[in-house]
Amino acid sequence: MIGLLGEDAFGEGLLAGLKAEGVECTHVGQRPNESTGVAMIVVDANGENSIVVASGANHKLTPDDIYSSEEAFKGADVVVLQLELTLPTVRAAIDLGRRHGARIILDPAPAVRAMHKELFQVDIISPNASEAETLTGRRAMEERVDKQVVSELIGQGAKAVVLKLGARGCLVGMADGHFYKVPTYDVEVVDTTAAGDAFTAALAVAVGRGENMHLAAKFATAAGALACTKFGAQSAMPTADEVAMIMNDQAI
Repeated sequence: MIGLLGEDAFGEGLLAGLKAEGVECTHVGQRPNESTGVAMIVVDANGENSIVVASGANHKLTPDDIYSSEEAFKGADVVVLQLELTLPTVRAAIDLGRRHGARIILDPAPAVRAMHKELFQVDIISPNASEAETLTGRRAMEERVDKQVVSELIGQGAKAVVLKLGARGCLVGMADGHFYKVPTYDVEVVDTTAAGDAFTAALAVAVGRGENMHLAAKFATAAGALACTKFGAQSAMPTADEVAMIMNDQAI
């Protein structure tokens, strides 16, 4: 992982949590006089969430920091990116990912209107419906519009799109014109916080293992569904064994 934290209690806690999970943190720095990025999350009675983010040190991570961490890209199968960093920093990571032959997955959250075309030119872009609306101006509400949204994102340069549709599962679209609809899994939803993060992480794991996009999307959908069954963000992340178990129990 490459990132930047503040030298504060939040930063110490996050760094300890990453290391406890076995994450390689050589390129996760801490900077004095900067606050660690935090999010305030409000969950309603239906488990849906609203999030306000204070970016803090995240926005202090520069393209130079990425290029000085080039060692982390060597041998990587997949590079996973999101938009809580500055866009030039994300573009630097895309550049290094391409240079070292990794597949690049972009979770465009929070979505940005008029996003630079180069940011679309990744192997997989995986927005949720509201992020896709920001990027395309179209609201994914039913299958016909879903396909229009996916097609527009592919037209911007993405090789594949995995459109996260919440309770409607996800839609995979490929640059060769193939579409795959993956329904969701039947779970009791208590908190949707981090469901998209779990989805994207699992998608990256499956792609890194060499799974085709349809199977990778099923694995990701199962992980996202399981994240909805627990409160919190990091604490809601399912294990690979838990994902395999629900996939075996609920074949889709």
